[in-house]
Amino acid sequence: MGDNQREEVGGGNSDWMSRLPEELLDVPLWNLAIPGSHDSMSFCLDVSSPVLGSESFLLRLTDRLFPCWTRPCIYRWSTSQQSVLRDQCELGIRFLDLRIARKPAGGSRLFFAHGIYTLMTVKEALEELALWLDAHPKEIIIISCSHFESLTDEDHIQLVEFIMSLFSKKLCFSKDVPTLRSCWSRGQQVIVSYDNQQMEWQHPELWPMIPYWYANSPDPKKVIAYLEEQKHHGRPDGFYVSGLNLTEDAFYILLHPFQNLRKMTTRALSLLLHWTAEQRPGPEGGGVNIVCCDFVGLSRFCWIVIGLNFKLLKAAVSSNHQDEPL
Repeated sequence: MGDNQREEVGGGNSDWMSRLPEELLDVPLWNLAIPGSHDSMSFCLDVSSPVLGSESFLLRLTDRLFPCWTRPCIYRWSTSQQSVLRDQCELGIRFLDLRIARKPAGGSRLFFAHGIYTLMTVKEALEELALWLDAHPKEIIIISCSHFESLTDEDHIQLVEFIMSLFSKKLCFSKDVPTLRSCWSRGQQVIVSYDNQQMEWQHPELWPMIPYWYANSPDPKKVIAYLEEQKHHGRPDGFYVSGLNLTEDAFYILLHPFQNLRKMTTRALSLLLHWTAEQRPGPEGGGVNIVCCDFVGLSRFCWIVIGLNFKLLKAAVSSNHQDEPL
């Protein structure tokens, strides 16, 4: 496949899965390269909300004493996306990192969280996603539901019931080996990873937590070194995530008082995307699967990850030529 065809698939990312070559339609989804967004709902953090109860005692104490300073600071360093889910999907994102929480004084509604809580509820976000899927029937989204800050057993029951009702026959069962062709034949568009074993065991539609390779460093060179080290140990059998996202700590914030996560990410993108472009998907030990990034709309991140799939195609074509009789 030539560069012009790659550009066509990568440039029109709203339906990139449906336009992949025939040779890739029977590849398990965990052997394809899939773009994902880290902390997908952090574009709508509520600067007036309190700090999460799971944060450190010192941070929560500071928030009580100086909320006018603490919350804007957390907002600057916790906002890792700038687009609503619909727009992320249009960019080509097919893995969503949803960190769910119960907000104090939020009633029975569930929100998302990253340091502080979001303005948008879980119900609103998932309904928006369902509408997008209706308009793109051959695109498949992987949803990772995790963290579950302050959720009760009843909250989990109601959330899972809502997911089942909303996506219904679009859900792919965890016992399946999903490929594009198999999902299309069944009308399946949604894979839900749910980080709660009790709920996962009760519902075959829910998948186990997807491993996320996360370096926990503000240095892009250390992030790359960590991912390379993980690759040497071999990749997980099913879905897994390689996280390109940087992470600040208190020391870094003190040394960079006028910076924010977006500036830190922008400066590192060139190095991180260069590493990404050198990867290849597939079942081999070093094969990437889902690749997550912050601020997915700032660069050609989605195009680069989608383009990795053509390395699989090239390998398949080469293998077929070798098998042909002389």
